Amino acid sequence: MLKSILSSKDCAVCRFCCSFRRQSLWETPLFDKKTKESLEKKYPEAKFKTAGNESFTVDLLHLYKTDGSEEEAACPFLGESGCVLTADEKPFDCSIWPLRAAKINGKVHVMLENTCPAINKQPFKNVENLVKSGLGEKITAYAEKNPDSIKEIQEGFKVIF
Repeated sequence: MLKSILSSKDCAVCRFCCSFRRQSLWETPLFDKKTKESLEKKYPEAKFKTAGNESFTVDLLHLYKTDGSEEEAACPFLGESGCVLTADEKPFDCSIWPLRAAKINGKVHVMLENTCPAINKQPFKNVENLVKSGLGEKITAYAEKNPDSIKEIQEGFKVIF
């Protein structure tokens, strides 16, 4: 969804969005039950845990080697050349990152997570124009249908839509 402003090459080299510190496990992507069950058969080494009423996320706790909050663990679906998931398997969270749906005063907004190195190379106006040209409606509509996908407001989030 963000390919019009982000280079696939930059993303493939960086991989920042595909590894998670203990303190940022809230960022792990969500899967629906059908996709989770399919992935468990296809990738038996991947572990999942419940992450809401109808959602699941990858369980990374067994991948950490220390108790340090800064240690990172990679998504089990990150391969040598990037994500191994097909377009149908890839979570919505992954397709919109570093954008997030978050609630402010009961209303869903689109927020920009400012830690993505590739997006930070872009003029903010490019990101804002993309979100306001239809992507924002897509994200908020998805969030309304999938409330588990709505994130808590975090420091560093910037409201776009």
